Amino acid sequence: MELPLYGLFELPWWGYVLVTFLTIETMFLAVTLYLHRDQSHGGLILHPALRHLCRFWLWFSSAANTREWVAVHRRHHAYADRAGDPHSPVIFGLRRVLLEGYELYGVAAHDAHTLATYGRGTPDDWLERRLYGAHPYSGIVAFIALHLLLFGVPGIIMIAAHLAAQPFFAAGVINGLGHAVGYRSFEMPARATNLLPWGLLLGGEELHNNHHAFPRSPRFALQWWELDVGWGCIRVLQALKLARVRWVAPRPRFGGGATEYTLQALCAQRLHVARAYTRGVVLPVCRELSRGEGRGALPRGSTALLVRHPALLAEGARAHLKELLERHEALRRVVDFRESLQQLWNESAASPAAGMARLREWCAHAEASGIGALREFAQRLAVYAR
Repeated sequence: MELPLYGLFELPWWGYVLVTFLTIETMFLAVTLYLHRDQSHGGLILHPALRHLCRFWLWFSSAANTREWVAVHRRHHAYADRAGDPHSPVIFGLRRVLLEGYELYGVAAHDAHTLATYGRGTPDDWLERRLYGAHPYSGIVAFIALHLLLFGVPGIIMIAAHLAAQPFFAAGVINGLGHAVGYRSFEMPARATNLLPWGLLLGGEELHNNHHAFPRSPRFALQWWELDVGWGCIRVLQALKLARVRWVAPRPRFGGGATEYTLQALCAQRLHVARAYTRGVVLPVCRELSRGEGRGALPRGSTALLVRHPALLAEGARAHLKELLERHEALRRVVDFRESLQQLWNESAASPAAGMARLREWCAHAEASGIGALREFAQRLAVYAR
């Protein structure tokens, strides 16, 4: 019996596009909800039935293996943009990660040390040993056969688009462009960026900088104008008792008066506080200096040196920054206060009482610094709440 040209179902052109879009989007949602937020970081706990449904769909539609994916991703966080990162554009170059990201992933996924070190806690049941792990490509073969049976010749194009989506968008765009272009809400040693403020097509993975700032949090949108469609799905699953959230990234809250709880709040929200320091202190001081004339004026492009995390500055940029700090007393004091606040966070865990005393001292010195933006920041710092 000869298979019809259009298989068992003949659809209008937009029908084929819609089916392909839905298969790709459900694959992306399974990746972000199950592999990423549930298995890799544990901030989200999916219902066991939903976990297995995601595991099956990923095996069936993309040949993704839970242990391999989780191990590679955890290693990426352990060595983000440093030697040992399995797919950083800083290490391998942006072009290679964009075009060969899936190959880089494959190398790490088959490394025994990576799997043993970073793949712990992933499923190791009968199905994993006898089906998903033992026959990793059987699912995708069945997926292709089903498309050809249902859609005939148009199914070939649908399959091609589907199979290209994950290597290009996940391995290439997120791992490549997500560490090279976009905006950064939080400064940290990793170069992760937010590609777009609205994470719609990739399940929220577009908010990559936010995720690196708070890896355990299953909520990637942290500004009021950001949107994480994955978090929206989680809220629906919560209402249906199919998901449980263990921890989410804190958002700045304010109470009254500096207390020991204020210190705990500052430690928990340190990246938010660092961001507020940049916006409320560093940028206003730079703008004021930029209005100056002659040698006292701040050269164009200098602000970026003060905003960027020091670990990401090249040697030449560090030398330029050192020169700027020697020339401008206000900038040097702003940077010194920022560094002492960072040191306060690092030391407060050992002695909260001493940390609270140092926080009060820091605020007093900041208010007496003669720098208006720093004084206002210190006054607001004292009322952070848990």
